[in-house]
Amino acid sequence: MTNFFLNKRILITGGSGFIGSALIRRLSKESKLRIFNFDKKSDSSEIFNFQNKTTCENLCFNLTNRDEVNKAIQISEPEIIIHLAAESHVDRSIDDPQNFIESNIVGTFNLLQSSTNFWRNLSIKRKSLFKFIHISTDEVFGSLGKIGEFNESSCYAPNSPYSASKAASDHLVRSWNRTYCFPTIITNCSNNYGPWQFPEKLIPTVILNALFEKPIPLYGDGLNIRDWLFIDDHIDALILVAMKGQIGTSYCIGGNSEKTNKEVVHAICNSLEEICPTNIPYKNLISYVNDRPGHDRRYSVNTSRIHLELGWQPKCTFDMGIKKTIKWYKDNLEWCNTVLTR
Repeated sequence: MTNFFLNKRILITGGSGFIGSALIRRLSKESKLRIFNFDKKSDSSEIFNFQNKTTCENLCFNLTNRDEVNKAIQISEPEIIIHLAAESHVDRSIDDPQNFIESNIVGTFNLLQSSTNFWRNLSIKRKSLFKFIHISTDEVFGSLGKIGEFNESSCYAPNSPYSASKAASDHLVRSWNRTYCFPTIITNCSNNYGPWQFPEKLIPTVILNALFEKPIPLYGDGLNIRDWLFIDDHIDALILVAMKGQIGTSYCIGGNSEKTNKEVVHAICNSLEEICPTNIPYKNLISYVNDRPGHDRRYSVNTSRIHLELGWQPKCTFDMGIKKTIKWYKDNLEWCNTVLTR
């Protein structure tokens, strides 16, 4: 990794998010590169413990403001853009879809416009090395039946305002490559989990509610299936895509760990019994709640392309990842309180 990123200037949008902050922490271990974190949040270095603050500069701008996007591009003069910034909570997209349209669609359009204008004025050599990597989700493909997997040829069929906004942004990125020869790559990942994830997401919600002996919510019948991807494995994949990914293509990234939500909750409870034993079983806290509208039944991701072309495959089993995640939240309750009260 060192030689490829040597002296590179990398612009990461959404570096205050779960995946973006993990990527910055990993890249910040390299001393001879410049990272620019383009995010509307101004306190990301403190919140996310960026390990080498000398290599990461925060640009507190908003993607929905074209002038601010232009300014961020001018300041960073990037050689690689990794676009992670997005509104990403499905429940919130149902309650307030406008923010998702503005951030995920208009924001991506603004970034593409500014980036393309910058790229066109680069020297031939710098232009040939430039990459725009757009990070998306498997939710754009809709819902699977009992069999089958998503892959890079799957049809788009989003079922929530969130997934529809991400599908639209994927189409914009693809069209910029086909229409303007702008050097883009798209990745579609499955459900991420691990340390530093916002407490509102399923796995940290279950862990924290269990630790504080609060009800553990389980949507519907608990049989919705997701493919779970440990955050470190996802970062490994994104770094390989940046280094060796084929321009104009897409890569599906998954953890090869299909679980029903019920299995996930029970696995967490079982691991907690080992790590933080109590007199009352954690499973007694499980409380079934009404399912949300448009809740996709099953996701599964085929990772053959990224494995065959780039040599990537997930290393962390779900059992290993859950134990690491539980221990991290148990030891970082103060961080969780800080994030929840921001």
